Amino acid sequence: MHTVNVTRMELLTRKAQIVLAGQGRDLLEQKRTALMKELLRIADTVFEHLDTLQQAAANARQSLARAESIAGTEAVRSAALASRTELPLQVTSASVMGIKVPQIEQKRVSRPALGRGYSVVGTSITIDEAASAFETEVDSIIQLAESELRLKRLASEIQRTSRRLNALEHLMIPRLEAERDFIQMALDERERSDHFRLKLVKRILERKRGSSSNGNVL
Repeated sequence: MHTVNVTRMELLTRKAQIVLAGQGRDLLEQKRTALMKELLRIADTVFEHLDTLQQAAANARQSLARAESIAGTEAVRSAALASRTELPLQVTSASVMGIKVPQIEQKRVSRPALGRGYSVVGTSITIDEAASAFETEVDSIIQLAESELRLKRLASEIQRTSRRLNALEHLMIPRLEAERDFIQMALDERERSDHFRLKLVKRILERKRGSSSNGNVL
């Protein structure tokens, strides 16, 4: 234990610090509980988006196979090259339970047939269907990515909160309580010693007064 001043003021300070540390612990426990609830909610969302993505991917593969079998591989490849474009994504942040989490702002990837860059004249409808299916899959990927990023951010915050909570519960509060008990014990021992010395001084004074009285009588 580091050097502790054995005074009444230090005792009061330690007691106040213990109360504040206990309040901080309670707040952290409440925060962690709330974060866990939000984590579970977002985890459910992640699973839902994952199911949606798996279904969209399966539909896209089926649509691609159908387009290649009907329109031909070269026609599908040509349409794919013509329809290449950049995704208009912007990553910002939002507040969830007071925690900053990523938020992906996007316009839907899905486009009308005339907006895909290839000529619709003479192009098989199966290519349009395949393009639409893959655009839906990309939308699902982005939604899943946003949910997973939020999940990771919340999990990281829960770990950080747990570390702070453990530090309070297992380090700070026990140390403050040990110092409080040490100061209290030392003050009690000092009070007993002072009381003993006062009694001793009182006895000595009484004996001196008694001796003086006997001398005067003689």
